[in-house]
Amino acid sequence: MSRGDAIECAATYFDDGDFFKDLERRVAIKTESQIFETRKNEMSQYMEEMHQTLAPLGFDTKVFENPNPKAGPIFFAERIEDKKFKTVLTYGHGDVVRGQEEKWLQHLTPWSLFIDGDKIYGRGTADNKGQHSINIGALSAILKTRGNLGFNSKIIIETGEESGSPGLAEFAQINKKILEADVLISSDGPRLQPERPTLFMGSRGSFVFDIEVNLRDGAHHSGNWGGLIGNPALILANALACIADKRGQIQVPEWRPDTLTNSIRVALADCEVDGGADGPTVDPEWGEQSLTPAERVFAWNSFEILAFTAGVPEKPVNAIPGNAKARCQLRFVVGTDVEDVIPALERHLKKNGFTQVSVKAADRGILQATRLDPDNPWVRWAASSIQKTTNKKPAILPNLGGGLPNDVFSEILGLPTLWVPHSYASCSQHAPNEHILGTIMREGLEIMAGLFWGIGELDCNIT
Repeated sequence: MSRGDAIECAATYFDDGDFFKDLERRVAIKTESQIFETRKNEMSQYMEEMHQTLAPLGFDTKVFENPNPKAGPIFFAERIEDKKFKTVLTYGHGDVVRGQEEKWLQHLTPWSLFIDGDKIYGRGTADNKGQHSINIGALSAILKTRGNLGFNSKIIIETGEESGSPGLAEFAQINKKILEADVLISSDGPRLQPERPTLFMGSRGSFVFDIEVNLRDGAHHSGNWGGLIGNPALILANALACIADKRGQIQVPEWRPDTLTNSIRVALADCEVDGGADGPTVDPEWGEQSLTPAERVFAWNSFEILAFTAGVPEKPVNAIPGNAKARCQLRFVVGTDVEDVIPALERHLKKNGFTQVSVKAADRGILQATRLDPDNPWVRWAASSIQKTTNKKPAILPNLGGGLPNDVFSEILGLPTLWVPHSYASCSQHAPNEHILGTIMREGLEIMAGLFWGIGELDCNIT
């Protein structure tokens, strides 16, 4: 049997419909981690689904209680063939965001698959049940063709990623020994373009915070008091405008990265951001003017206002509000001092005269920024394998624009991290009508089979 046989076996798994049967079962389990207390039984069902899938493939499995008592269980499986072999750690998450059943198209439900042309609908198809199902399917294809993997495989499936991965870092700290590996190879997030295979090696960090102006209790008649008392919404609007200019360029000096290296520029030089036919068009007049669109989203920081409220927007009255609030987010790359995000903003606001503005971190926690250099040997090997399988040059991104708990693997476990996404930017993840594309799923199975086959033949000197 050959590498080509393994790739063909993985494609047959898709073509014969067995992939859809497996994914249908998994999508049907309502693992909404944002309502974890009412979904404990479903989380256990998903752990059993993973056991029933991996045990026949020769994996030893175990379900761990989460170190965080308010979070769901963590599934672990391993197949150790030879201690001298390379060991690959693979991650996925079995939880999903809320189903939002009432907002899906009339003929769709989030809890069953619906195929419409190339689109395969269902909650978790893109994020992340479909993606880790592909990777497990590729492992199965290797076993069917070679009889063994040729490497050691360890798999983590958590059930809290959509709620910030509570307890995952503690789990990794406690279980460093059993999680020892040579590399992480996993899948999440979107491709750069639907038709172009993509490889990224980390993720931007995310810091969510609130900016508020609280001047007084209650509102006051705008006719009697307009022009006499400060308007919190106007003060806050001007404060926000001094954080980023009219095209969204960050004005806080400490938030502007100095880590855009030549190797990152070279890697991103041929990367064109494209969400597909259903995605928004990149605005050429938005973002850091001196950078390309790819550099703006993968190698730079971005400041966003997620929500802005003052008064009662749905029922406005002729009154000056007493307070105003904006929920904001800084997406940041490696090199940004996380501890200085809020202090730097406070200094900047004070310097610009906004002494009535307060800033505090939100209650969502912080996702750390991570990145592996594009020149790393693991990256070069993976990119070569993907190109060999698809006859396409993969897009190589130093990090995803969004957030992942990649720091658990890169920092706590000290692993080089490779992510091969099997979705695309317009998949409606986290929204109604979530879907994947069948063409990407099939090609993803082929790509992962090629990668896993190659691990079994990999020169042991690669680090």
